[in-house]
Amino acid sequence: MDGGDDAHLRETRVDTRVVFRGALLEVRRDTVRLPGGREAGREYIVHPGAVVVVPLRDDGRLVMERQFRYPLGRVLLELPAGKVDAGEGPLATAVRELAEETGYRAREWARAGVMHTAVAYSDECIEIWFARGLTPGEQRLDDGEHLDVVYVDPADLDAMGARGEVTDAKTLVGLMWLQRWCAGAWALQWHPAP
Repeated sequence: MDGGDDAHLRETRVDTRVVFRGALLEVRRDTVRLPGGREAGREYIVHPGAVVVVPLRDDGRLVMERQFRYPLGRVLLELPAGKVDAGEGPLATAVRELAEETGYRAREWARAGVMHTAVAYSDECIEIWFARGLTPGEQRLDDGEHLDVVYVDPADLDAMGARGEVTDAKTLVGLMWLQRWCAGAWALQWHPAP
């Protein structure tokens, strides 16, 4: 599946219009030309990108967060994550978010890959980073940010996912990547912290 012969699937932008521009994201409505020549509308969210961190403690547990998520109206268990700021690279974001949200700093980092969270209506991509050799420190939460740091055994997280208690996509993908790495199926290239 190299995508080399997919011209019969491609849509071409004819026009674009910003419907909403906020502090975090932008909503656009485009007119596109379909492969057969007709035109159609496409509404989607433009997002600056984000990272999720799989922080591995020396005791095997994961550093995680419990945080209220307003759109869902409930507290979720999640891996640390955050938006890439303008002019910031994904690794710098991962280092910053881990320290700000949990207080932890990592001795080593490994980029696992990238996930696209909602391909039908958003261009958001989340880079997945692993961190190990953790040392605790002080949280520096953003103004208005409230969360609890918790430590979860990967087997317990897996069981919570199986029961439908963990529904956050980036956390479930991080868990899957961790399991594949632990099984020796997916490699990680570790590098010293920047």
